[in-house]
Amino acid sequence: MNISTIDIAILVAFIVGIIWWALKNGKSQDSTSYFLAGRNMTWPVVGLSLFAASVSSSTLMGHSGEGFITGIAVFNYNWISVLVMVFFALFFLPFYIKSGIFTMPEFLEKRFDKRSRYYFSFITIFGNVFLDAAATLYTGALIIKLIFPEVDMFWIIVIMAAVAGSYTIIGGLSSAINADMIQATILIIGSGILYFYALDEIGGWEELYSRFGDGVWLKLTRPINDPTVPWLGMWIGIPILGFYFWANNQVMVQRVLSAKSIDHGRKGVLFVGFLYLFTLFIFILPGLIGRGINLFGVENLPAEIIDGSTLKTTFGINTDQVYPRLIVKLLPVGLIGLILAAMISALTSTLSATLSSVSTLFTMDFYARYDKNADSKKLVKVGRITSVVVLIFAVVWAPFIANFDSLVSYYQEVVSYLAPPIVGTFFLGLFWKRSNEYGALWGLISGIVVAAILMISKYALGITIPYHFLLIAPVVMVFSMSINVIVSLMTRLPDPEKVAQNTWTVKIWHEETEELKGIVWYKNFRVLSLLLVIACFTMYFMFI
Repeated sequence: MNISTIDIAILVAFIVGIIWWALKNGKSQDSTSYFLAGRNMTWPVVGLSLFAASVSSSTLMGHSGEGFITGIAVFNYNWISVLVMVFFALFFLPFYIKSGIFTMPEFLEKRFDKRSRYYFSFITIFGNVFLDAAATLYTGALIIKLIFPEVDMFWIIVIMAAVAGSYTIIGGLSSAINADMIQATILIIGSGILYFYALDEIGGWEELYSRFGDGVWLKLTRPINDPTVPWLGMWIGIPILGFYFWANNQVMVQRVLSAKSIDHGRKGVLFVGFLYLFTLFIFILPGLIGRGINLFGVENLPAEIIDGSTLKTTFGINTDQVYPRLIVKLLPVGLIGLILAAMISALTSTLSATLSSVSTLFTMDFYARYDKNADSKKLVKVGRITSVVVLIFAVVWAPFIANFDSLVSYYQEVVSYLAPPIVGTFFLGLFWKRSNEYGALWGLISGIVVAAILMISKYALGITIPYHFLLIAPVVMVFSMSINVIVSLMTRLPDPEKVAQNTWTVKIWHEETEELKGIVWYKNFRVLSLLLVIACFTMYFMFI
């Protein structure tokens, strides 16, 4: 694909500018500044940072690729996740911020004990490195490969790692968040422009509907045997993955922990929820439109849904390239460079978020417990070294992601095995006072054993699992929670002080009701939450 010199110049200038801006606004004088940006971020900053950090392989190139393969079904992950965000903001978020924690596993120690903390921290680090960081590097490399096809994929990955690491390792979370604000704004505007160009190319909404409206392409509710999102999996599987991503994932929650207050944290989460409703138009529909405008130059592509591996082997179509190809095919000179720059910088922001997450987890959950006399400067130094090591592991693993059908299938399926035990433990911990440290530990361990058996069976032994992973996830969670309940009931009562400080009660709801009296409606987080829920179901019924 030929990219003009002007576009390349804009691309390079943008990336250099982002690095300069991030370093200029970085804070690393102490551990709170380095790992949590001083805990003084306002809700617009939190919301934009959450959006930029979440727009990685699974929401940008992955979602447009799934739009090309199966239509808008993948949007179910987004609108249901918005409902999860509302639940998280109402119930879990206040406990996270009030407790003063640095990491999500730290909350498990406050509610249970250090064993659960170490377990969850290890699992999170593993997922951050091999799911988040590696997938982001691979995605960014695909974009650069289209622009500079003669450059080896591995060296592209190394350069991407160096770009993200340059400001995150030095400036910490504050550098990442300041970069996120610009990246999110330009990405939303740029992707919106691309959507209108794509819609114009296919002949408008009526033409799009005439081509794809009769089948399942523009339907969110799919048959029970649908390979992308079976209707039952939509309701019982996606909420588990969504809760893990938005309420348990250190990469995302770390930005919420940087908020200056509970109210700013809540409104930041609700803000990103409203932004996520637009991902149908700016990320997914352009991918579907790409199928209707012969994006890959393949004549007579079958009208029915074809899985990603078949498209790759039979027609030579790599659906992970849908979004960058749309940019190059539809946009004019100058605008191409700007949106490519926004894409790459948004992807590096996800990598940046992951680096910050892992460095915080390792430093605060492991090293700080080992070296109890370490001061803030030493903790920051350890965090930087950790980020470098994580980058090396991610760079080595990233090329192997090409073996999966698509980025979405790679990420969502692996998470569907790892997330359920963690989600179940957090729910029981917050809403069931009787859950104790033994139940939490054995619930987590039993869940990971089941997850390991499933992954080994499928990927190592080649055994076909006849059920969709969205249907397997709730089974794994119920099994893990059952072990938690049984073990908790068979062992001693939990520490009453830990329960009192980290368990939700109806009294908390009544106290917040009193605090909200006299607050104007557009500043009332409950009213905003209700409006967001209404918007979610409106979107769903528009494409049911």
